[in-house]
Amino acid sequence: MTIGSQVKQTTASLKGVKATLDLYSRQTAVEKEKEIFERNSKKVAKIIEVLEQRIAQLEFEEPQYRGF
Repeated sequence: MTIGSQVKQTTASLKGVKATLDLYSRQTAVEKEKEIFERNSKKVAKIIEVLEQRIAQLEFEEPQYRGF
């Protein structure tokens, strides 16, 4: 498995984590819990953004790995 595919797989997993946090945030009635879920969802979103930038960089440097 290449580094590019590992980064892509990690990004996909984090997108799933973010979706779960968003779902929990909407489902909870406790305001404190809602704030925690939302705060952590934002943190994961920032990590996803950084990883997507890294994917673009990897694909630019190694064009044969585009789309994998």
